[in-house]
Amino acid sequence: MDICYIETPLGHAKIIGNNNGIASVSILDTKEELSEIIPESLLDCATQLKAYFNNQLKNFDLKLNPEATVFQKKVWKQLLAIPYGKSISYLELSKQLGDVKAIRAVANANGKNPLWIIVPCHRVIGSDGSLTGYAGGLYRKQWLLNHESEYKQQTLF
Repeated sequence: MDICYIETPLGHAKIIGNNNGIASVSILDTKEELSEIIPESLLDCATQLKAYFNNQLKNFDLKLNPEATVFQKKVWKQLLAIPYGKSISYLELSKQLGDVKAIRAVANANGKNPLWIIVPCHRVIGSDGSLTGYAGGLYRKQWLLNHESEYKQQTLF
């Protein structure tokens, strides 16, 4: 597997993959040495992530190859259907998957998503509109939701 590190507004991101697709994109709480040369197999992913953060990309077009169970892949596929700038609740996601009682399993699969931002698990929130668990930290989840919002929060000064 090829690995590279790129800088994002939320910290350094680690991309892992090969010619079979992207296996993982994660945000790090540490500063790794940024990759001077990005492997060919990861170049599209790095380029698209940079475009996303520069407000030039709303939908990723990448070959994905994460390791997962059949159920996890089903949940992640449904996450890909959440439009840019929108959010849904875990309950709504469970209903879309056909089993309202599977809400905990759906939330668990959501939390195991290895493809940060690309499979937009940050777009899933609590039924009451609250931010709930996010592997990258709730401040990052809030940042991503604000980034995708058509109503950007402006600073006063």
